[in-house]
Amino acid sequence: MEIRTSSGQVMFESEYRAYLLTNNGPSFEVLTPEIMAELGIDPVLEGPQATTTPPYQFSQRSGVEQIGEQWFTKYIAGPIFTDNETTAVEQEAAYKAQKDAEQATAVRADRTKRLADSDWTQIADSTADKAVWATYRASLRDITKADGFPWTMVWPTQP
Repeated sequence: MEIRTSSGQVMFESEYRAYLLTNNGPSFEVLTPEIMAELGIDPVLEGPQATTTPPYQFSQRSGVEQIGEQWFTKYIAGPIFTDNETTAVEQEAAYKAQKDAEQATAVRADRTKRLADSDWTQIADSTADKAVWATYRASLRDITKADGFPWTMVWPTQP
């Protein structure tokens, strides 16, 4: 459990217990609401995750915030880009290009496995319909040209 002290510091209960022990503070077995009130600390409850736009954003913690009488973890959509040596727009474009490249690599690896799994259909003594399987395998090879590649393309159906 995380707590917020009267000075605004946020820490885990174990850290707070260690702090009290080091500073000759009171000890307790169970941290009850009554003890928390005596110590002037508040629990930090889990707040809602940020609304994100996949695949480029994710919910990331950004401190705590008070809502009414309670404290909650605060989440924002990230990553956050700021201007420094390069502009935030350039950083975001580079980040998206990196994520696209990672996803494309993963899709190509999946395609390679699907092709390897169907290699048996093309050997001379296979009883498989070679033409149907050849069409399927050609579709796999062309997956990088499909609409939505690398994020939302549709895989061809195996015969």
